[in-house]
Amino acid sequence: MRTIKYIVIHCADTYPKMDIGVTEIDRWHKQRGWKGVGYHYVIRRNGIIEVGRTETKTGAHVAGYNSNSIGICYAGGKGKNGKPEDNRTEAQKISLINLLTDLKIRYPEAKVVGHHDLNPAKSCPCFDMQTLNI
Repeated sequence: MRTIKYIVIHCADTYPKMDIGVTEIDRWHKQRGWKGVGYHYVIRRNGIIEVGRTETKTGAHVAGYNSNSIGICYAGGKGKNGKPEDNRTEAQKISLINLLTDLKIRYPEAKVVGHHDLNPAKSCPCFDMQTLNI
């Protein structure tokens, strides 16, 4: 098993009405020339958690950190004006906390961070990570 140092939270940079999941992200990532969905988990607008890459496989979600991280992406993150926005549903917030709680049990040393914490040029995940209390 890989050594997991980070659990990285992302947003899909999609509008609130776009309920996308692993299938759509897999297609987008393949269009970019990747092997497929780069995230390990995707949280749909209704809170359903879909599995992307297995945790044993290296992700493709944050340059320089893929080999030692798990990537979680939620549908949303873009406001009606096209700017970054925390538009997670309550179901997504609950699912994210539940998923993080499970992952922290399995990877207690892993630090939970936002994509922007590892790449300051990114606004993703479009919310204050301090609000997670994990």
